[in-house]
Amino acid sequence: MIEIKPVRTKKDLIDFIKLPFKIYKNDPHWVAPLISEQKKYFNPGKNPYYDHSEVQLFLALKAGSVAGRISAHTNTQHNKFHNDKIGFFGFFECFDDQEIADKLLNSAYEWLKNRGLDTIRGPMNFSTNHECGLLVEGFNSSPFIMMTHNPAYYLKLLEIWGLKKSMDLFAYLLPNRPTPKKLLKLTKRLQERGNFTVRPLSRNKKALRKDLETVFTVYSKAWEKNWGFVPATKKEFQHEIDQILQVIRPEFFYLAYVEGEAAGFYVALPDYNQVLKKLNGRLLPFGFLKALLYRNKITSLRIITMGVIKEYQKKGIDTVFYTKTFETANNHKVLRIKNAELSWVLENNEMMNKIARHLGGEIHKRYRIMDKKIN
Repeated sequence: MIEIKPVRTKKDLIDFIKLPFKIYKNDPHWVAPLISEQKKYFNPGKNPYYDHSEVQLFLALKAGSVAGRISAHTNTQHNKFHNDKIGFFGFFECFDDQEIADKLLNSAYEWLKNRGLDTIRGPMNFSTNHECGLLVEGFNSSPFIMMTHNPAYYLKLLEIWGLKKSMDLFAYLLPNRPTPKKLLKLTKRLQERGNFTVRPLSRNKKALRKDLETVFTVYSKAWEKNWGFVPATKKEFQHEIDQILQVIRPEFFYLAYVEGEAAGFYVALPDYNQVLKKLNGRLLPFGFLKALLYRNKITSLRIITMGVIKEYQKKGIDTVFYTKTFETANNHKVLRIKNAELSWVLENNEMMNKIARHLGGEIHKRYRIMDKKIN
């Protein structure tokens, strides 16, 4: 017999967080998240997502043992911006059992239906500003930082229940090659002709705060036309930046200015999943030491986001961003970068897909967002 129960207690939450350790125990490509960070993520007092939206976590028990989990959540920011009534599910984990999957998804469906929503969409953990998408291609390697991973059978479970593709997201793998002198000259000409400058993130705390305010402004303007865009509140944006600042190297975070006006920003992160893989979800007792040991042995970057305000998009700012990234990687005093993942890219974003191919990228993972109408 399968029982679905809402997460109510601290023990329930620990069961929710620890289930993936059972499901992926034989998967060499899974990267365990830090348990301490997961506890914070699901704490309404520490995650500003809860300030504007509702979240309910569910567990599936089979013969008294935890066998599945899911979240159902509203997203007021999304529905206000898009003027729709979409509800979301996320954090879906389940053994290969259709009955368990059906009961979890039915619970999320009913919870969203009771709130007057007309579509269930996911997986979203909790939105496109966080980890999202079901891995449907590219199971033979570990995910890059802040990307999802799941067993191949999840697609079957979700499709049988009735979810259909809404949008695919691509992850491109880019080789790190020596930067041609011709390209370096081109980036210089582009900046002169377009009258723009590109610089790395400030290291000074006061200047850094000003830089991040600039990033928030550009992000809101540059991304608003993208499918699934969710405007983050200032508090949410600061929360996300605080997370990123823990793993960022300022030399891979750029801002662009046209005649002194903020025009774009770009972030590439060292792939700290290579470090997390050694920790098995825990910083104590020896996780801190392992993190210190392995953080300078990272061999990949994830190009996580780029935004250029529409009026400046034809100046070649993106070309300068990418060129600077690989030039910095090739001359880095500590890291030995072999490749980078550009992710994620919407399948209908022609410009970004063209750029990725131009950089020599190949799609090595595909993620899917799925929908089902609520009757």
